[in-house]
Amino acid sequence: MALKPTIYKLKITLADIDQNHYDSLNLTIAQHPSETLERMMARVLAFCMNAREPLSFTKGLSSVEEPDIWAHTLDDRISLWIDIGEPTFDRIKKAVRLSPRVKVYSFNLKSDSWWAKEQEKFNDLKVSVFQFHWKNIQALTGLVKRTMNFSVTISDGMVYVSAENGDCEVPWVPLQS
Repeated sequence: MALKPTIYKLKITLADIDQNHYDSLNLTIAQHPSETLERMMARVLAFCMNAREPLSFTKGLSSVEEPDIWAHTLDDRISLWIDIGEPTFDRIKKAVRLSPRVKVYSFNLKSDSWWAKEQEKFNDLKVSVFQFHWKNIQALTGLVKRTMNFSVTISDGMVYVSAENGDCEVPWVPLQS
């Protein structure tokens, strides 16, 4: 019998100072059985950082042909492709053919070695790559509950997250814009 995903509900009050975007988000996110809490929360942060788009979560790890998050045009073409983690060059090359905008959010311990190995290949691709700090992503998982109320503020390379059970800061670094 296959394991089922764990469902989380998030109510997010978002203030993206950098983009002058303010919103209230009601998200339902499914954590795939093989997905870590760190990866799931990196998806939530990437969603918040791009929330001015008509975004939706995809099937994620269940469907290797789709990104983790995407946006579509009114005629159903992909307008934004977002991958979380350390995707292969071939995957991103394909994404660039399918979408005019591609973003990658790297978040774990192997991010530095992945980027050192792949950076030269990515230089020729129209892709934005960002890196969340691993220790801060780990701290963010301490706020996870099945139902969460977050206040998220984005400003100057930092995501500030506040919840009933604590708060944390998650900095990010643009590796390629």
